[in-house]
Amino acid sequence: MIDDILNELKSDISKSHEVLKKGLTRIRTGRANPDVLDAVRVDYWGTPTPISQMATISVPEARMLLVKPWDKQNLKAIDRAIREADLGLNPQNDGEVIRLPMPMLTEERRKDLTKVARKTGEEGKVSIRKHRQDARAMLESLKDDGEVGEDDVERALKKVDEIVQGGTSTVDEIVARKEKDILEL
Repeated sequence: MIDDILNELKSDISKSHEVLKKGLTRIRTGRANPDVLDAVRVDYWGTPTPISQMATISVPEARMLLVKPWDKQNLKAIDRAIREADLGLNPQNDGEVIRLPMPMLTEERRKDLTKVARKTGEEGKVSIRKHRQDARAMLESLKDDGEVGEDDVERALKKVDEIVQGGTSTVDEIVARKEKDILEL
């Protein structure tokens, strides 16, 4: 039972790390990254649809995204959705494709983005702490029900704290890499 709880905790923490990484890819750096457009939804026949389901997104240059819709009639809708998403991007529609040049980030904007990255990292840590609470509650209920001895539960609680400590340090490493990426010119 204790091993199952610890394995579930490890699994939950790794899922939190994946969610954090996915959230950080949406933060724009100086380089072009198609993941920036993941949160943008285009009104397609009354349904909010991700751009990736309507077009091919490529990176022809380090500071340029190219969006080529499968149906040219969607060009204006995609252009409008990108403008309304407030990403700081200025789409250039030539009737065939939409070019998205990535402007250089100002020093002030870089600092703002690092704050956003830290906030996202803190949300990841909160998620990990919640998983710790859940694991501790399960261990305590095992002890209260008399299924496991008190010494075994104490050892397991220490193991839970070690696992959580490792998970939060991994969050710090992930956020530090993203901050370095943001501040890189």
